[in-house]
Amino acid sequence: MTARKPPLYDAHTDRGAKLTEFGGWEMPVQFDSINTEHESVRESVGKFDVSHMGQIEARGPDAVSLTDRLVTNDVGGIEPGRADYGAITDSEGTMLDDAITYRLDDERVLFVPNAGHDEEMAERWRTYCEEWGLDAEIENATTDWAMVAVQGPDAEDLAATVTNTGDGNEAVVRDLGHFSVTSVTVAGTECLLAHTGYTGEDGFELLCPTADAGSVWETLDCQPCGLGARDTLRIEAGLLLSGQDFDPETDPRDPYAAGIGFAVDLDTDFIGRDALREVERDGPEERLTGFSLLDRGVPRHGYPITDDEGTGIGTVTSGTMSPSLGEPIGLGYLPARYATGETDGEIAVVIRGEAKRARVRTPPFIDA
Repeated sequence: MTARKPPLYDAHTDRGAKLTEFGGWEMPVQFDSINTEHESVRESVGKFDVSHMGQIEARGPDAVSLTDRLVTNDVGGIEPGRADYGAITDSEGTMLDDAITYRLDDERVLFVPNAGHDEEMAERWRTYCEEWGLDAEIENATTDWAMVAVQGPDAEDLAATVTNTGDGNEAVVRDLGHFSVTSVTVAGTECLLAHTGYTGEDGFELLCPTADAGSVWETLDCQPCGLGARDTLRIEAGLLLSGQDFDPETDPRDPYAAGIGFAVDLDTDFIGRDALREVERDGPEERLTGFSLLDRGVPRHGYPITDDEGTGIGTVTSGTMSPSLGEPIGLGYLPARYATGETDGEIAVVIRGEAKRARVRTPPFIDA
């Protein structure tokens, strides 16, 4: 199958970006060096094309209640103009995806699943809407929107400078709370601006019509960044990647095992709640656990993890050489006793047949 191209594809190729297939999309993996892009976000500001993320709109009287029953957090309890993070689970509590949900008003919800999950999630919403007899219209608007993330300690300054809130008051942007969303104008284009991100730094995400993506991207005058830096940044922050840190087919996990129990509200009635109530009561057998290598080497997805006696206890889900820390770090599911401090924390990662000493650490690896 031919990979989908984001609206900014030509801008990326003109800039000389290296491209890679990810989630069914042909996306930039780097523009300059991963370390340069990573450093820009940690120290100043960088921009990412994240148009490969899905954009699903639910409209109608029951749009909020429908979404509330399909994600693990309390969508009905957030006010219009606010966003929330949650998981999408099946009846067994297994995570199908994780997503940010924006409650735009009383009858309009926008939720953003991961790359390649857009039609799957749109169809899930349509199916349950019909099954439950609810009044909502579901649209897969992924090709209608472009999405650009501006991240870093200087992201607020840049966003405030380039946006117009209707009255020209940049304080609207500066006062926008975390996980809040508002309408702004950038380069003459009406956009949604959300105070959200995926890097462990402060930042914003802009959604604009596909046709205007180029002018919005060029107006954001900062270092362009690709998926390579996005990965090193999110691993340092201990953030999950769907399809890598959990997968309903190859590595099924529940939110408590994946370390996002904070995104589960058991007081709401969602698919998978009963199963997750049992997990919350008993605790998961394994938990996503951070570690850093003491020996030379870089942990990669799929590498075995052993205890200090060489017995297999898990597998690396994500790993990298941390540009910020200058040391190899990673994530993997280990027996819960490792995450709760009931062991001395000594483990090993097997890299090309050789056990490399490592120590358990609690993410995030940086101050996020």
